[in-house]
Amino acid sequence: MKKPYVILVGSASGIGKSTVAAELAKRLGIKHLIETDFIREVVRGVIGSEYAPALHKSSFNAYTTLRNQKNFNNKEELINAGFVEHSSFVIPAIEKVIGRAIADYDDIILEGVHLIPGLINTEKFKEDASIFFFILSSDKESHKERFVKRAMQIHRGGKQLEYFKENRTIHDFLISRGIENGVKVVETETIKGTVQNMVTSITGTCDTILLKNTVDELADVVDIIINKHGGSIEDVTYLISGSKEPLKRKVNASDPQKTKKFIESLQKKPNVRKDFEHLYKLSKNIRGTKICASSKAVLDEIVKDLDEKGFVYKEE
Repeated sequence: MKKPYVILVGSASGIGKSTVAAELAKRLGIKHLIETDFIREVVRGVIGSEYAPALHKSSFNAYTTLRNQKNFNNKEELINAGFVEHSSFVIPAIEKVIGRAIADYDDIILEGVHLIPGLINTEKFKEDASIFFFILSSDKESHKERFVKRAMQIHRGGKQLEYFKENRTIHDFLISRGIENGVKVVETETIKGTVQNMVTSITGTCDTILLKNTVDELADVVDIIINKHGGSIEDVTYLISGSKEPLKRKVNASDPQKTKKFIESLQKKPNVRKDFEHLYKLSKNIRGTKICASSKAVLDEIVKDLDEKGFVYKEE
């Protein structure tokens, strides 16, 4: 029997997690989508501010309630400690919601800033549910642009914008916690690309294919995998002649806009292109490429198209 999905989508404020989670729910046909902010409000009704002052602040200014502020080495440590304190009151209730969804055999998506990798215990649900945990990431300028737009939409622009630096600190903290705890970090260059990346992780299949192409042909390879079929390139292994161990690089490429910028950088930045050409030369243009797609059928189509273009390496 198929296990119910439990999908967690975390990020700092202003990254776009609500929009991404809504689109993800639509793509997967999941009717239960819950914001952790709603859960937090219920918990606030049970625990008063005199007992949990951090809970009654926002995630980005909860640090102002900490009594031991002088014990922290810097402002970033203080902000993160306040954020963890704030979230710690919400997480037990989040876990109760997950438990109820599993008991009712319902798929569920939870999204919110309170989903801290390593703090929320997903291990206890793994036997009974298919757990997928994502942390959304954005570069500083894109984050600020979205943050300003969101602040104006919810009519709390002044207060929200005042705390952009704190939210950026929380963003970096969540990314580091995600990496430390093996949670998938997804770049949010575009909503479509982000959602496709997540869908591929949830429902998809992967295989490592030996490809042979030049740097000039890389754009065609990317076009087939990412643009045409909505797949992703997870990592690349270069088989370098004379080396005992292959060189393996994490790629996590799935967003069409981001990969387009990378391909353009090979044309605009001679030093970057030179490095790639050197690496390709050392590996004789052959590399193992881990490709993921939303289904086995789509993955087969990707391999077929690559083969027709002559990019699938076949030992003679």
